[in-house]
Amino acid sequence: MDSINIWEWVGYLASVVVAISLMMSDIKKLRWWNLVGAVLFVAYGLAIDAIPVALVNFFIVLIDIYYLVKLYREPAPTNDK
Repeated sequence: MDSINIWEWVGYLASVVVAISLMMSDIKKLRWWNLVGAVLFVAYGLAIDAIPVALVNFFIVLIDIYYLVKLYREPAPTNDK
């Protein structure tokens, strides 16, 4: 299998992972899955010299990291009623 086919499969995998992330009801799981998909898209974009794909997904990686840090630093909500 040549390198073009391998990177094409990385692109497909990234698409599937991002689609899976959008099915998550738990925001932490959504962010983690989306982070993995965006990292795969960054690698894919760089591998095929699609800089716009790599850049926008790098920005998404930063957004996901920001919100994950924020989510893990916040205290868990309580159900006091």
